Amino acid sequence: MTKKSKILLTGLSSLVLLLVLVNIFIGIGNQSIQSDVSERQQIISQTMQLDALNRQLINVLANLAMKTNDEPLMGVLAAAGINLQAGPETKPPAK
Repeated sequence: MTKKSKILLTGLSSLVLLLVLVNIFIGIGNQSIQSDVSERQQIISQTMQLDALNRQLINVLANLAMKTNDEPLMGVLAAAGINLQAGPETKPPAK
């Protein structure tokens, strides 16, 4: 081997080592980003589940407030932006 080829091979091996180190650091960065995305996705999923539960709870409270004519409960619901306007009662069509 000549001195020129030794220098060339040393330079190439140094470049390969540098690229391997860059690849490792990028991989570590990707893992942390994937972890953050996974946590956010879990929060979104839990929020969707809780949203359905919240809707059911609001419906139950609204129905209870309407049935019992509970003014304090109606006030709490109104403060939360829940409109309890009772629609006009319609009679079932005659057969």
